[in-house]
Amino acid sequence: MEKRRGSISREDILRRMDRLARAKVNDGVKLAFLDEMPLEEIQKLNLTALAEFKRSGTGTVEVKFIDRMQVLERMADLVGEQQDSAEGLFLALEQTAETEGTREGQAVLEKTETGSELVV
Repeated sequence: MEKRRGSISREDILRRMDRLARAKVNDGVKLAFLDEMPLEEIQKLNLTALAEFKRSGTGTVEVKFIDRMQVLERMADLVGEQQDSAEGLFLALEQTAETEGTREGQAVLEKTETGSELVV
């Protein structure tokens, strides 16, 4: 597949979606609990999983994170319509694992007597 300037390959999309699905929420929670944080500190936070953040004048905080299941379902859809959703999801996870290499917290597809099982 030839890449045009500004175009993103399917593999790039799967890789980015994999990062979203695995993003940690720790820094988003940290941001919610800190009243005043210098801009330099906020810029150091990993807010990949953060979808929405609101703080009212009364101090009420609303934090919304990405929907991991929705990301994983869309990854499965990208893999192909001819495969059932579970196989597509497993294939997408395997493809991103091969590209990214193994790391802690990574989902692994294991063959069992009853079929395949996703182990996180």
